[in-house]
Amino acid sequence: MKSTRVLVLAAAILLLAGVQVWGHHAFASEFDVNKPVHITGTVTKLELVNPHAWIYVDVKDASGKVSNWAFECGASPNILIRRGFTRASLPPGSDVVIDGFQAKDN
Repeated sequence: MKSTRVLVLAAAILLLAGVQVWGHHAFASEFDVNKPVHITGTVTKLELVNPHAWIYVDVKDASGKVSNWAFECGASPNILIRRGFTRASLPPGSDVVIDGFQAKDN
């Protein structure tokens, strides 16, 4: 139940936060639309820093090797907090599924 709620919350934040990105820079300037990613992993850290929040996730590949991915949220911490998202919303150890696009610099 908790995992489902966290997944829905993370998806909603990423979806809603993406709208804010259009206001100050183009999506295509930083992300490659031809490199979609689907990541399942465990949250290691959440940073509510300006101008965008960051979610860090440990991801295991097919061989079992763990790598840490960083995901930039499209909204500022102020916007996320006003929408009810706090550090307690996504604590370390939470399982998440994230769909997005890889940065142009990999």
